[in-house]
Amino acid sequence: MTDHEAPDASRLVVGILGGTGHQGRGLARRFALAGNQVIIGSRRAGRAQAAAAQIGRQTGPNVRGLANRDTARAAGVVIAAVPWQGHRDLLSGLAAELAGKIVVDCVNPIGFDRRGACPLPVAEGSAAQQAAALLPGSTVVAAFHHVSAVPLLDPEVDSIDLDVLVLGDDRPATDLVQALAARIPGVRGIYAGPLRNCGQIEALTANLVSINRRYKAHAGLHITDI
Repeated sequence: MTDHEAPDASRLVVGILGGTGHQGRGLARRFALAGNQVIIGSRRAGRAQAAAAQIGRQTGPNVRGLANRDTARAAGVVIAAVPWQGHRDLLSGLAAELAGKIVVDCVNPIGFDRRGACPLPVAEGSAAQQAAALLPGSTVVAAFHHVSAVPLLDPEVDSIDLDVLVLGDDRPATDLVQALAARIPGVRGIYAGPLRNCGQIEALTANLVSINRRYKAHAGLHITDI
């Protein structure tokens, strides 16, 4: 966002579907630390409440837990951080609650075998495109695919030095998600193209998994010269 002022993401209420998983909890923790109101969603409200209480001990009272459906209703921007296997069923069941909202999809369709991680085929082209097909009343943006949960959750890590690639077809929505990413200290949100280009972004996660396993790291991405 070099040609206009970045939108204000500080007052967003951020809901995270699948927020009790590692990445969901990590993103919830970082946005709560940044001062956003955060709602952790789960299939079971009690599990979401327990995760919120655990995070709240570090971040303060601006995080709460609800069932996924209530999270979708209450949040202003919703992040889908569910396992790929549950992606279609969860989003299709929440289409009414997510209508009119920005839905940020960070799901990576990858599998594992004895040779390591590999991308899985998606009929729509990517998880984000599947989300867009399932949620015709929502504005789907893809982001946060390559952010390791380990530094997000580590209380010793104050700043996370990486770029978040943001893809989508609606400029105000991608601008807002870029600004939301930048709420995490050290992170930049970088526009990376329309939603149709998300397949290779999701698939790249398999390469990062291989890098991290080989070098015992939590590697992310940097975009140079901007």
